[in-house]
Amino acid sequence: MSFELVGLPALSRFTVDRREPLRGDAERIAQLWPKARVVEVDPWGRALVAERGTRLVDRPATEFGDGPPPDAVLLGEQDGVAFWAVPSAGDETDVAAPPGRTASWTPPELTDRPQWLDLRTTGALLDDTGAGLFTTAVALFQWHRTAKFCGLCGGTTEPVKSGWARVCSDCGREEYPRTDAAVICLVHDGADRVLLARGEGWPEGRYSVLAGFVEAGESLESCVAREVEEEVGVRVGAIHYLGSQPWPFPRSLMVGFEAVADPAEPLRPADGEIAQAKWVDRADVRRALADPGGIPDLLLPPNSSIAYRMLTSWAAATA
Repeated sequence: MSFELVGLPALSRFTVDRREPLRGDAERIAQLWPKARVVEVDPWGRALVAERGTRLVDRPATEFGDGPPPDAVLLGEQDGVAFWAVPSAGDETDVAAPPGRTASWTPPELTDRPQWLDLRTTGALLDDTGAGLFTTAVALFQWHRTAKFCGLCGGTTEPVKSGWARVCSDCGREEYPRTDAAVICLVHDGADRVLLARGEGWPEGRYSVLAGFVEAGESLESCVAREVEEEVGVRVGAIHYLGSQPWPFPRSLMVGFEAVADPAEPLRPADGEIAQAKWVDRADVRRALADPGGIPDLLLPPNSSIAYRMLTSWAAATA
């Protein structure tokens, strides 16, 4: 039995026109600026979100000056309105950090008033436009924070092309936002069981599908086979592409697959990486999705992740 994703993953949604030529068109940018809207993102990757996490708060561009600030990034254009993002005022030393995502972490209470929220909390609640703008802004600012020096000569770099490139002040080399490819695979038995794993350091009962980074010179399909065997000790076949989702924590593109394995093969969780692995019946996955926390030893991924979309799609399919 194979299946397809039911709907786009939460952070794959995007509606604005993000074509490259606008980023270097100073005349067009100047024309659009008076009606543009600006989203602020703090050093922790949070933006102001209102209406119980469903609306991304933006402000008139004119509040930020007569033109885009040097650290602004152009997110795209829609219906004659340009959307930009800027870092919020201050830095890590004077902006309150959100609570860490430890075993005891719980999502913040959502309110109607504007509050600083991150993508994991609100990504699935926002509309298509808001989700895409927020995801792109977080990805770009993550890159800007780590690309301040040239990888060739070590010189300082400055943002250009509306925040979509940086140029070295010494050698002139241009650098562009980096994305790291990672595979994420839902392994099932071809019938009614799925293989789930709990990573080292995860809360008790928290499980997800398997994932790992693509290595140099490796195809996506080869990575799926290698990562699954490395992490849980089983071989897979019938590898089939499902979809993808940006995951800017800090700069991944999650490429989703399904694959089939034999439940009779012994599971051998990778020491120091996988704490537990087990086969789970479709009925139990459906129950865990319908009532999060209702099965204490089967807590599934948040709905902002492609893993959640993969599991909901597999659970809805019929063997």
